[in-house]
Amino acid sequence: MVSEKPDEFGKERDRLNEIVMKYAGQPMKRFYSLDNQIYKDGALDVKTKEMLGLTASFVLRCDECIKYHIIRCHEEGVSSEELEEALAVGVIIGGTITIPHLRRALELWDELVQ
Repeated sequence: MVSEKPDEFGKERDRLNEIVMKYAGQPMKRFYSLDNQIYKDGALDVKTKEMLGLTASFVLRCDECIKYHIIRCHEEGVSSEELEEALAVGVIIGGTITIPHLRRALELWDELVQ
């Protein structure tokens, strides 16, 4: 997971999203807008929502989504202890098949907090 640096990941994600938007019709654009709106402050703050997004992505075993949410969690000031608890929930729900994703997630976290 760390083979691509976090800033490179963000640039590549933005580049690919521009291509998606080039071809996107109204339903796809609405979906992207909804995704953006969900992670804004509301009854839950952004930090909490990013940890929820991370846990859900972790259980679904989407490495790209995990990477995105790990980076966002770091940007939102999630502590290592908070991150570990969020990932522990994911391991309990997802089972041992999530362990490889846990390794890669914590490898990226370790790079971010160094």
